Amino acid sequence: MTYAEALAELESILGGFESGKADIDTLAAQVARATELIKFCRQRLSKVESDVKEAMKVEANANK
Repeated sequence: MTYAEALAELESILGGFESGKADIDTLAAQVARATELIKFCRQRLSKVESDVKEAMKVEANANK
């Protein structure tokens, strides 16, 4: 799964909540899935942030 896919699925779930059309029978499962997606997105963002910082360090050291 990509970050974009996870974000799109999360937005879809949240859209259902916001519209009031969330199915009460699947609400717990949707909340659990949303929680998983948020965790995935946070981990992905953290990894990208770390990679960018590392690349910037390498670039800074190369320019010395």
